Amino acid sequence: MEKREIQEILDRQRVYFETGATCPVSARKAALRRLYTAIEEKEKKLCAALKKDLGKSSSESYMCEIGLVKSEITYMLRHVGRFARERRVLTPLAQYVSRSFEKPSPYGCVLIMSPWNYPFLLTMEPLVDAVAAGNTAVLKPSAYAPCTAEAMTELIEDCFAPEFVAVVNGGRAENTSLLELKFDYIFFTGGKTVGREVMRRAAQHLTPVTLELGGKSPCIVDRTANIPLAARRIVFGKFLNCGQTCVAPDYIYCDESVKERLVRELRKQITLQYGEKPLENENYGKIINRKHFDRLCGLMDREKTVAGGEKNERTLQIAPTVMDQVGWEDAVMGEEIFGPILPVLTYGSLEEAVRRIRSMPCPLALYLFSSDRKNIACVKEKVSFGGGCINDTLIHLATSGMGFGGVGESGMGAYHGKRGFETFTHRKSIVDKKTFLDLPMRYQPCAAWKDRMVRMFVK
Repeated sequence: MEKREIQEILDRQRVYFETGATCPVSARKAALRRLYTAIEEKEKKLCAALKKDLGKSSSESYMCEIGLVKSEITYMLRHVGRFARERRVLTPLAQYVSRSFEKPSPYGCVLIMSPWNYPFLLTMEPLVDAVAAGNTAVLKPSAYAPCTAEAMTELIEDCFAPEFVAVVNGGRAENTSLLELKFDYIFFTGGKTVGREVMRRAAQHLTPVTLELGGKSPCIVDRTANIPLAARRIVFGKFLNCGQTCVAPDYIYCDESVKERLVRELRKQITLQYGEKPLENENYGKIINRKHFDRLCGLMDREKTVAGGEKNERTLQIAPTVMDQVGWEDAVMGEEIFGPILPVLTYGSLEEAVRRIRSMPCPLALYLFSSDRKNIACVKEKVSFGGGCINDTLIHLATSGMGFGGVGESGMGAYHGKRGFETFTHRKSIVDKKTFLDLPMRYQPCAAWKDRMVRMFVK
């Protein structure tokens, strides 16, 4: 799409937004209901597209993408009326007589740029929040998941007029064109390198941004953990979508006393969940493209591989792989893995583990398997991370009841549920001052009695 065409879409959205058509709560709910119905009608087509792009089964597609979007819509339909109300706040006595309140208002025209690993979820869930908040939106899905992008485009075009919600497909040229335009808000999910560029471009227009990035998310297993259950849940969280999940456990950091037992259980769970030959499992996905496949193959060390390691260059598949005896200097620890490779490192004491993790960039997620309350409290209080779980993985992002987002280099801002509504909303702070009384103490000329009144009220 040419830059001129993208500019025309944005201009039309600005005109439409200025009509006020997106602001009534009834209009927001109607738009969300249309989207929900369209998703239900096109579920099979969406599942087929996700299968082509990422090899996802229909069960995984619904559980991890389609179902979560529907859940967010349902949550917003229940709560958007309350979220959109004015909220009265306490008025200082010095401003007597008046009413102080905050009025939620949409930003206007927002840009949502999404990645390829969960192409439907990470495009549609921010859209749900943006529409619930009363904005128009331009969506830019990843070019690496073309089948899902095509299915989403059809879905959006059936639901919304382009002056309300539009999709811009393409690659780097379209990304560049979009970032040169002045949007009222930018929501980006992806890698740190592109995230920095998005922030740099947004700064030119002083456009606020939310950045959902990533990082090396640790999975701590202490000596009190339920090892069989920990292995089961780690295998689920790590190898879902072939490890191509921004909040997947990037590496295991376990107490050296439980490492051997944990590795045995990990191998057992891989077989139980994916079979003896995972690459022949029709429900096991694939790496998104050759570039990422080759990168992942370069991170594997055959001598340290204790489970998996098989690969299929024709189908771009890599079996669930566990690497043992890994050191911090190994290539697999030098970058976010974003694939089905799970390195296992050990620590001598939890304090040592906490120091090491704190010395690294803040991760998007952290997981701790433990039965020791003191250890749990230590990690919660001393380590900075976006979000996470105690004795599980991934599930913290599957609720609309709390926000999801990063901290430090793993991102800024959050969404889901109320936090998502607030992300796409500006709260106007307003004082409605009454006219029947006007206290004179703030007006010139100055006087001692006025000073006394000010000091009486303002303290």
